[in-house]
Amino acid sequence: MLRGGRDTVPLVHAWVVLHRLARDAAGPLDSVRSDAQGRYRMTLRSPDSTSAYAVSVWFDSIAYFSLPLNVTGRPAVHVEDLIAFPTTSAGVPIQLARRLATVARANEDGTREVLEILELQNTGVATRVTTDTLAPTWAGRVPAGAGQLRAGQGDISSDAVQFRHDSVIVFAPIPPGPAKQFSFGYSLPSGTRVLVFPIDQTTDEVNLLVEDTLAVVSGPGLESLGIKELEQRRFAAYRAGPLAPDSKVEIRLPAGKFHAQLLLPYVIALLAAGMIVALVWALRRRPPASRLS
Repeated sequence: MLRGGRDTVPLVHAWVVLHRLARDAAGPLDSVRSDAQGRYRMTLRSPDSTSAYAVSVWFDSIAYFSLPLNVTGRPAVHVEDLIAFPTTSAGVPIQLARRLATVARANEDGTREVLEILELQNTGVATRVTTDTLAPTWAGRVPAGAGQLRAGQGDISSDAVQFRHDSVIVFAPIPPGPAKQFSFGYSLPSGTRVLVFPIDQTTDEVNLLVEDTLAVVSGPGLESLGIKELEQRRFAAYRAGPLAPDSKVEIRLPAGKFHAQLLLPYVIALLAAGMIVALVWALRRRPPASRLS
């Protein structure tokens, strides 16, 4: 166990907890204090091959968890050092390292589904926390017209993601180190032809996957990455960045899905009109006069 910050030092005499993670239940199994070097040892008797295990440490009001441990058939398991940080509600702003958006084809009713995955980076030396519901750890704008906003899975719990007006806001603690991902989805109204991603803060990279391969995409430094096949679906891939605040990434979408059955009433009306014209023409046509010998 290590204590992060300006210098990384052993986390001394901290409680380290072993957890069992199963589909039907989860909870702590054992605990021990770290020694003067931040090390610890625990014994797991009769491990359950259907469960996963993890260790955690609590420091400065935040719990830090290891990745799931593979203990099946192993006499000993080495756990990577957990680094715990002091907390702060101020300091260096959280950065938006990457924004990935997947835009699906139009549904039968003309609406479109969009899934976004965002990566947040804490470049400071303390875990960013909030003590006020009016001051989230991070916030960013969502596209105009986005409806039915819902949080998804990621490193950040969906319970810590909310939506207010035209923004998505995050209340979860964000520690220094690797970027933390969270996701959210939304629907675009039927007939949407232009989708604009508002860039309200410095963004290192924007990635787009657009299922309508005929869509026209524009943005600063945009690069086309060709067609990608994902789960037997084809997407046009793009990359842009870095992007400054007030930049704009825009997708001009083609018209919604063409349905031949929508033309059926017009085809029937056209055929009916043609039959009436033919009938009138036949009735007006006189038979040729007979010739007498």
